[in-house]
Amino acid sequence: MSKRYSSVLLFILAVLLAVPSFAAPMPSKTAANQSIESRQADLAVVRDVVANEQVAKVLADRGYTPDQVNAKIAQLSPQDLHQLAQNIDQLQAAGLTRQEWVWIGIGALAALIIIVAVG
Repeated sequence: MSKRYSSVLLFILAVLLAVPSFAAPMPSKTAANQSIESRQADLAVVRDVVANEQVAKVLADRGYTPDQVNAKIAQLSPQDLHQLAQNIDQLQAAGLTRQEWVWIGIGALAALIIIVAVG
């Protein structure tokens, strides 16, 4: 009976992890008729972030000069620039944080324990 219970528990766990999450559609473009003042404000927000010491260091480590970065920002469409300026605080660096790696390790350890217990 214990094996059956463990198998059912493992099946339920697998189903819960395999259920896809659903998100509502969200438009990627928001500023169709952006004014010059609005564009300047958006440029100021983005350039302030790019001028941040840590951000500038990471960009320099990737081989981008400040002039190249500013040129790329200036080439952004009004919609993309507005979207970036509005959501800049939500951007995250690539890679996982140390805490995320800890949770992944805990999950892997739990899965290993379940596999050993079932087998």
